[in-house]
Amino acid sequence: MESITISRLQQEHPIIGRITMLDEVFWVNPKLEHFEKGNSNSKLTKADIVDAENRLIRFAPYFVKAFPETAKLNGIIESPLVEIDSMKHYLERTYEQELLGNLLLKCDSHLPISGSIKARGGIYEVLKHAEHLALENNLLTLDSDYSILEDEAFQKFFSKFSIAVGSTGNLGLSIGIISAKLGFNVTVHMSADAKEWKKELLRSKGVSVIEYKEDYSKAVEEGRKQAERDPNCYFIDDENSKDLFLGYAVAASRLKSQLDEKRIRVDEDHPLFVYLPCGVGGGPGGVAFGLKQLFKDNVHCFFAEPTHSPCMLLGLVTGLHDRVSVQDFGIDNRTAADGLAVGRPSGFVGKTIEPFLSGSYTISDSQMYKMLSALIDEELIRLEPSALAGMIGPVNLLKEGSTYLQNMGLKDKMKNATHIVWATGGSMVPQEEMNRFYNKGRELTLEN
Repeated sequence: MESITISRLQQEHPIIGRITMLDEVFWVNPKLEHFEKGNSNSKLTKADIVDAENRLIRFAPYFVKAFPETAKLNGIIESPLVEIDSMKHYLERTYEQELLGNLLLKCDSHLPISGSIKARGGIYEVLKHAEHLALENNLLTLDSDYSILEDEAFQKFFSKFSIAVGSTGNLGLSIGIISAKLGFNVTVHMSADAKEWKKELLRSKGVSVIEYKEDYSKAVEEGRKQAERDPNCYFIDDENSKDLFLGYAVAASRLKSQLDEKRIRVDEDHPLFVYLPCGVGGGPGGVAFGLKQLFKDNVHCFFAEPTHSPCMLLGLVTGLHDRVSVQDFGIDNRTAADGLAVGRPSGFVGKTIEPFLSGSYTISDSQMYKMLSALIDEELIRLEPSALAGMIGPVNLLKEGSTYLQNMGLKDKMKNATHIVWATGGSMVPQEEMNRFYNKGRELTLEN
């Protein structure tokens, strides 16, 4: 992008100056609309989410058989919602900010099969593709017992087809594991920042892993090229996929059931705030979209990005979405939060979520590390660094979002609020690596 254009954007949007200085910023979305108005222009609907949820229900018998760890939830891939009162007190002490309302952690870090939020969208899109192939070839009907997909005949059938994806790590894990299990030939194109243990795990499952010295965008580009060369290869496009997006959106109805079980109300007098780590945007965008369909103006969603990889924030602030990258602004896209190390956001997600998103903020790697070690000390919960991006959200909102709360008529309702931090990954991190994360966080904490 031309320097004159960058200069003009910085003049029009002063916050960009702070973003390029790698400051931690808190941004309120001026294009947020009341739900009914925002939803009227959306190309996706609540019916699309219901269709996705029904498809996952059809596959539940298969999961019980193929992945016994899903049996306790009858083949439904879901994560716990837990209260983290000790962590709440830690945040209040450390940041000298009272956190009004309840604080909970949505543990997508502990989703079965691949241990991250990507188990929602990634697995869902592979299942939809597999279902389509099986129905098209009269191997399956919508009334079939889908546990037959575990049979050798289906694996032989799926072995005629390939799946490709570009990933920084977790999406590749979810797609690689489920695709290989079904019998597909699967290739995961991985960027330089992907963790070695993730590559090794995929290879142990029979997945072909191709590594690149460049970042996420290169991995996606090469995955797309592979699919273009092979008519039997299906490319899962993390940047533009509606199926990935809808797989993530199903999380909303699951969360509502968990809130109901805990007798946590969400209504005009009991607002819900959700803080979602964001990379290219599919996961947090899908979840936020689904939540808005259910809770409408009573839910307030905020994205969290590393200071070195704020691609979605820059796309939203400028309104240019995928026509800008962090590199255009001289930002290096290097972060310990490998799942969030994305230089260019999804234009599809940015445009879809723009009327629904309350705001966004950035967080430094050091903050993520410190909260990682604190969460282990306070709650014995182990997450990878990127999954801690949401944890500072309630502090940021109450410290810097007073204008937002005032304008939304929420200031007097915060004592009834529920804050949910979305933990996106971490349960599959090897213990040795987790120990390094923890020690890094402790060192940074002691330095201050």
